[in-house]
Amino acid sequence: MTDAPYDAWATPERTALRDAVTRFTTTEIVPHLAGWEDDGEIPRELHKRAADAGLLGIAFPEDVGGQGGDIVDISVVSEAIIEAGGSSGLIAALFTHGIALPHLVSAHRMAPTERTAALVERYVRPTLAGETLGALGVTEPSGGSDVASLRTRAVRDGDAYVVNGAKTFITSGVRADFVTTAVRTGGDGFGGISLLVVDKGTPGFTVQRPLRKMGWHCSDTAELAFDDVRVPAENLVGDENGGFVLVMQQFVNERLSLAVQAYATAQRALDLAVEYAKERETFGRPLNGRQVIRHKLVEMHRATTTARTYTRSVVERAAAASAGADIEPMRLAADAAIAKNDAVAACDFVVNEAVQIHGGMGYMRESEVERHYRDARILGIGGGATEVMNDLVAKILGF
Repeated sequence: MTDAPYDAWATPERTALRDAVTRFTTTEIVPHLAGWEDDGEIPRELHKRAADAGLLGIAFPEDVGGQGGDIVDISVVSEAIIEAGGSSGLIAALFTHGIALPHLVSAHRMAPTERTAALVERYVRPTLAGETLGALGVTEPSGGSDVASLRTRAVRDGDAYVVNGAKTFITSGVRADFVTTAVRTGGDGFGGISLLVVDKGTPGFTVQRPLRKMGWHCSDTAELAFDDVRVPAENLVGDENGGFVLVMQQFVNERLSLAVQAYATAQRALDLAVEYAKERETFGRPLNGRQVIRHKLVEMHRATTTARTYTRSVVERAAAASAGADIEPMRLAADAAIAKNDAVAACDFVVNEAVQIHGGMGYMRESEVERHYRDARILGIGGGATEVMNDLVAKILGF
């Protein structure tokens, strides 16, 4: 008898993790999710409960207050939440620290100083403990994916930077206690960008308004304004004019995270469609008694399975690269972009077909597939639009 092939996603530790996340989702999230959608946000207490359950710090090093693990582990968490009845919007709200904190951690681990250590103590540890909330402020009203052209300006004035500008589409911007903010400290282009941590309540820093969205209703999103905001120079993340590199380093993980959410959403929508097709009777027999419905389900399964297989392979390579494996970074960036686009396309197809199979019920807010249909639309925009991803891949591959 031959041994089963090694599956990095089904080790005893990750199986236990998946089971723990599933239990947390079914007890702490699913019964309340519809209400949070109506409220437009999740409660701060959920962050503390997730931290106490050992989930909030997964994929963050233990020496900064995390639980350890890598991108495979946090991908298992995303899969389990969505497939147990959560949503990508819930993940965006609960795990917003996944885009707010990595730059602080990376800057400290690459070149530790008293200043970087202080930022970890002040922002990273309490956030991973569920005590504070952070957001990432990059996107501006004048542009989205073109990070190198951002206009928010920070001018050094003694022991502070004076910040002026605006940010938009900021996930968790309404609730966040601080925002890791991309600013221009130098000249034009990518070489003049830095990251500053701006605390809520700093004079001149305001949340202009919460934004109403098509989907991700439980994830608060805001416009932010900076009017002569004085930010202590000690809140600089890494080196001055070195922020673009820190932002770019996190893009592969962010895009793979969205790809995982996309195929997990597709799997959940497929599962719901299969269940409904077995139960719903029309003209004297269940829906899955009709060839056209069975073929729809097969195509939905095909799209979901192929997207999951490819994305997981890229996630495993990203984990290996983080562990020191010799993997060409630009090719990994291209493959992450391809994985995101492929998984988003699969998700778009599957959620659309799932609503169609549910018929009128699929159009009702009480139907879970309706939420996934709305939430899925942002996945091809956030983290780099589909068209931007294709252009990136073309450049890397020399097309």
